[in-house]
Amino acid sequence: MLAPGFADPVHGAQGTFRAVMDALARPGLLQPLDAGLKPPAPLTPELAALALALTDADTPVWLDAGLAASPEVAAYLRFHTGAPLTDDPARAAFAFIRDPARRPPLARFAQGTPAYPDTSTTLVLALDMIANGEGLHLAGPGIKGPTWIALTPLPEGFVAQLAENRAGFPLGVDLILTAPGSVAGLPRSTAVTES
Repeated sequence: MLAPGFADPVHGAQGTFRAVMDALARPGLLQPLDAGLKPPAPLTPELAALALALTDADTPVWLDAGLAASPEVAAYLRFHTGAPLTDDPARAAFAFIRDPARRPPLARFAQGTPAYPDTSTTLVLALDMIANGEGLHLAGPGIKGPTWIALTPLPEGFVAQLAENRAGFPLGVDLILTAPGSVAGLPRSTAVTES
């Protein structure tokens, strides 16, 4: 039996979209996200909510190995979003990643073009925890004052890849980070350094 989507599709999608836009406008600032979903494992409620709110038949989606191995996840996404699935990260509008430690390097995803930087991939990562006030230092547009964010787990080499990603601005990928009940944004314009 196929797991249901949002109980109220319009308000569920609008609330999720608003949380994501606020997260990207204020990098590193946690936004609450009460998805109210019970998708098939290993898809988290937060990943499912973002997929339902952000993807459609015109947005190719790439799934990491754990998500791609589940026929139930593919069926859930196809039914609720109509988004085509791709095996090529460079062709994806969105990439959903359940295991951030095993994702491809950021440079393997679509970086956009000088004329259309918005054609890059947006990566949506599921983390165990996101906490404000410690860990990585963030600076850049939308950030007022010292901002720190801790990510658990922090993938190896992640900060160096984020620096490379930012160096190519306006090209590069944007990241949406999820954890149980929350979402945070790391757009390509954000400088991330380790404390």
